[in-house]
Amino acid sequence: MIDTHVLATAQRLGSRALSWLHAAHRDGLGRIPDNTVIDFGDADNAYKPLGEVALATSLVLRDGVSGPADTRAARELIDGCWTQLRGGDLLYERQLHHFTMTDPLETYGHFARAGYRHPPLEELLDSLSRTRAAHAEEIRANRRLGVANARRVVGLGHRPDWEALALGTWLGARPEPWAVNWMTGYDITHTVFHLTDWGARPDGLPEPMRDYVRDWLPVWLDAWAEVGQWDLVAELLVVDACFGEPTTGRQGWDALAAAQHPDGLLPRDSDPVDEEDRERAFLDHQHTAVVAVVAGDVTLARALRATAAA
Repeated sequence: MIDTHVLATAQRLGSRALSWLHAAHRDGLGRIPDNTVIDFGDADNAYKPLGEVALATSLVLRDGVSGPADTRAARELIDGCWTQLRGGDLLYERQLHHFTMTDPLETYGHFARAGYRHPPLEELLDSLSRTRAAHAEEIRANRRLGVANARRVVGLGHRPDWEALALGTWLGARPEPWAVNWMTGYDITHTVFHLTDWGARPDGLPEPMRDYVRDWLPVWLDAWAEVGQWDLVAELLVVDACFGEPTTGRQGWDALAAAQHPDGLLPRDSDPVDEEDRERAFLDHQHTAVVAVVAGDVTLARALRATAAA
């Protein structure tokens, strides 16, 4: 049973982060300027932050555990992101120009989860999935899981070998737990996210990996909280809600909530934040706000499912 203090903290933290994102986008931050020429070869252009916001808001809409104000804010945010992507046309153009890139599919999956569809893009993705080149692209193992999960969410026909994909990840090897570093910490979290579809399929994480994470997640969380890596702390709290009974208790949630600013901004780390420069603050800390929204939502949704099953 999830601690009611944790639930209240998760709800408050996620709601405030969502409000901060909503206010920033309302004020024009995170938008693609109308006169921008899109560089289709740039993997870190404006698609990435729009896709991240779409991920968080699609989960809020999927799980339906937020109040009316947060649900409305989530719908307005994802609708604005879809408009920014010209109803999916920019994703289609990017995929057409760079047919082995996976980020158009991964980004589209978030929108498809929330009911936004682009039939020409789906037709293109389905066609490309039958090429050898699409499956030969050398990408990180946990990213392969992200692509597979996006295909599952969109409803494309390819059926991956989930067990083989899971075993090919850092987490699948269950290395010595003290060997984890900042990068493998993110590898661990994303492996769990994609195997469980952000908590919707808790049994998607194989039992040996589940036991390994259950044993060591509290240790990793304490270590990253101690050094103030709040973005990774938030991701680890999402992991804790994606499967089984929570194992980390109150400490991580309390530390994360203490780091959040009154307006909802959540710093990515312990470095000072210049809130006077709103654009810089948004660029630096938008991802952490996204993860906070996801952490709050998935934790509440997991508790609701557990209560319904009891």
